Amino acid sequence: MSNTNNTTTNNLHSSNKIINDFSIQVATPNGSGSQTSNLVLLRSLFKMGIPVSGKNLFPSNIQGMPTWYTIRCSQDGYIARRDSIQIMVIMNPETAEQDILNIEPGGVCLFPEKAKYEFDRDDIIYYSMPVKRLAKESGVATSLRPYVSNMVYVGTLAFMLNIDLSEIQNALHWHFKGRQKLVDTNMAVIHSAFSWAKDNLTKSDPFEVEPANLTDGQIMVDGNLAGALGAIYGGVTVMAWYPITPSTSLADSLTKYAALLRHDENGNATYSIIQAEDELAAAGMVIGAGWAGARSMTATSGPGISLMSEFAGFGYFAEIPAVIWDVQRVGPSTGLPTRVSQGDLTACYWSSHGDTEHICLLPGNINECFEFGWKAFDIAEQYQTPVFVLSDLDLGMNNWMSKPFVYPNKPMNRGKVLTAEQVEANGFNRYLDLDGDGISYRTLPGTSHPQASYFTRGSGHNKSAKYSEDPQDYVENMQRLKLKIDGARKHLPEPILINRDNSKIGIIGFGSTDPAIIEACDRLCDNDILCSYLRIRALPLNLSVADFIKSYEKTYVIEMNIDGQLHKLLQLQFPELATRMHSSAYCDGLPLSARWIVNEIITKENSPNE
Repeated sequence: MSNTNNTTTNNLHSSNKIINDFSIQVATPNGSGSQTSNLVLLRSLFKMGIPVSGKNLFPSNIQGMPTWYTIRCSQDGYIARRDSIQIMVIMNPETAEQDILNIEPGGVCLFPEKAKYEFDRDDIIYYSMPVKRLAKESGVATSLRPYVSNMVYVGTLAFMLNIDLSEIQNALHWHFKGRQKLVDTNMAVIHSAFSWAKDNLTKSDPFEVEPANLTDGQIMVDGNLAGALGAIYGGVTVMAWYPITPSTSLADSLTKYAALLRHDENGNATYSIIQAEDELAAAGMVIGAGWAGARSMTATSGPGISLMSEFAGFGYFAEIPAVIWDVQRVGPSTGLPTRVSQGDLTACYWSSHGDTEHICLLPGNINECFEFGWKAFDIAEQYQTPVFVLSDLDLGMNNWMSKPFVYPNKPMNRGKVLTAEQVEANGFNRYLDLDGDGISYRTLPGTSHPQASYFTRGSGHNKSAKYSEDPQDYVENMQRLKLKIDGARKHLPEPILINRDNSKIGIIGFGSTDPAIIEACDRLCDNDILCSYLRIRALPLNLSVADFIKSYEKTYVIEMNIDGQLHKLLQLQFPELATRMHSSAYCDGLPLSARWIVNEIITKENSPNE
């Protein structure tokens, strides 16, 4: 069909309303100001009490390239990516041809009037919008019109879907931090588009929203901000980092809130945040600060992990606490910087050459980003070792609904740190295992006792931290380190179990795939495939995972990578159960959807080879 028609309808009857259960996707050129428009829509729906999630798909190169933002509304509270689009707003001619194909039959297409699009689908509904005219008629200055034109689709959608205009205005106030002139400018365009749509569009689609009161008491925040706030609560005093997508906003958030929360009575900063020359230098600074007694951290992504691996090994062998956030993206090498993956699991677990086995925390939601943000420091100091926190781009950079953070009233766990008095009473051997748990005692620089100081190398040392190439010293060190890390598995965050009676199969996952797996389990139940779900939250693996696997003839390991890294780790840990575990690994740079998981498991369940 031609784009010359203002409104075209098919035979879909609007009487069959679809309330609070659809996805909106907006296609725009990058840098056009659409992020503001999209976040305003997301927050408005959230404040109307509708469970929502927002996914930003943006380019890694230059301004003007295609970007997409998807908002999912779910009356049932599902927040995973929905891989079907019911309402498509096409504002980018470069992607229009493909965008139109992504709309579900019976769906809606909004596009600018006079745009040079040619659509030939007759199973969807079309609405054209006079974008340029409405931006002009709203009284916005000519120089600002390219940046506020996207508010036309906000106003049009507000009419079409019945979005509360007062919540849109509140969202603008929140976004612009009360800068009234900016709020007024954008609202002028929104009101203009709303009035035009009311007077000129004949609604013929079934999609609407209604206030639902299903988000009361919840907050909306991204995982990088949650992790930064958790780190501040956990007592971080030193951060060294190098910019890299998608972890930069974690460092930015830490910088912002540390400036507000970390200063003495005279206003002097009680923290240090350093942008290093590269990731290798950042890791060295963090390890040095950890040795000196600071709670230190860095944030990076896959390429940074590769560069940091030597220092990670040094921290492991010299037994120095540090926290390393890995906000994962698609690899290998530089990969796809703005696409999501869970491909760094083994890279972090075995980071560095030689026999290393690192503690890894695996947050699956916003609350856990905050919780693990502070808990990682306790664990790092308790076990005197680097601790990796593996988030990802979807969890880190997108906005998620969450319960408010819990601030436990407990002191920091600094681990086995000796005072001068304790050194005087008992002596000090840095790498001597006195308690049989593999964790030796340490001192901090500046401890006022002549025997409290020690010097160690990244190469061989004995129990007293003296240089040694004695084979037995090396063997004893490595065995003690293995004992220490093995012992940690009992005290790390335990797996979360969602158990269904009479389940036929088990599902294991980790990280940000959690919402998709939860939804998939419900869909599988509707298909008479009952399943129970175990979400792993830390490495090394809790031994209760074996009990879960033993409970089912088949357990599917769902993960967002190509190699099935968690599946391989499970097979190595529990080789006697290897035949019970089946890998279901997939990564295309997009967050996993429940539909993919359901189709994957149904296909395998119906396959004679499974």
